[in-house]
Amino acid sequence: MAPQSQLKILISHDEIAKAVNRLANEIKRDYQGKKPLLIGVLKGSFVFMADLIRQLDLPLELEFIKLSSYGSAKESSGKVRVVQGLKTRIKGRDVLVVEDIVDTGITTSFLLDYLRKKKPASLKLCALTHKPSRRKVPVYIDYLGFTVPDKFIVGYGIDCDEKFRNLPDIYTIED
Repeated sequence: MAPQSQLKILISHDEIAKAVNRLANEIKRDYQGKKPLLIGVLKGSFVFMADLIRQLDLPLELEFIKLSSYGSAKESSGKVRVVQGLKTRIKGRDVLVVEDIVDTGITTSFLLDYLRKKKPASLKLCALTHKPSRRKVPVYIDYLGFTVPDKFIVGYGIDCDEKFRNLPDIYTIED
């Protein structure tokens, strides 16, 4: 990030809280009578996932996976690799992937294909944010918080070279 870059608020913590509540209600409705396995994509989704699961008053299990396509750059390399795989079997399970952002779709598409091969009973995607303007690979999002502009965003778990995850709001980085 350039030294003269500034953060500009895009989505306030109050707006995020309302979206998380809405998403939790949609998920509770759809998973009534089921015990979904929520898979959080590390590291970005952990703040969102923590807030989301506190509002899901239904039986569930958590799992995490860590993928890499960025390194320390602002642009995806386009090559996705599994850094930390699953420890839980998902065959025959109702799986809900929890993502912080769907940007180009490359990483998310890779993950969904990876999980489909493990034969879950169902597979859905919940994303806090997405940038349709940057999409290179089509990805269907079942539960969506916000559509964001084609700007680099940080905060609420989303980082830039491991910085800004702890911010309670979502910001754009303005040069």
